[in-house]
Amino acid sequence: MNENSYFDGGLLQLIGWRILGGLVTTLTLGICFPWAICMIYSWEAKHTIINGKRLTFDGTAVGLFGNWIKWLLLTIITLGIYSFWLDISLKKWKVKHTHFAN
Repeated sequence: MNENSYFDGGLLQLIGWRILGGLVTTLTLGICFPWAICMIYSWEAKHTIINGKRLTFDGTAVGLFGNWIKWLLLTIITLGIYSFWLDISLKKWKVKHTHFAN
């Protein structure tokens, strides 16, 4: 077991970020949902330490928005079948933009 890997975020912080993300998403009728996702991912990465190295997340809402539209269209075109791959696509995008901080 490696003692240098841990998560140092708190529950109240996470609740606050999720409430903020939910409010912004609701007030913008879902348009800012990618912003809310990026905000949460950034918070998670900032509080994650792997082998003594802190993570960072460099994904942007604009970058995710383009993918989000593409994934939505694929879901509509395939009559919902693509939705089974949506979580995997989002996970791949998240990992692609998560790195070790310097």
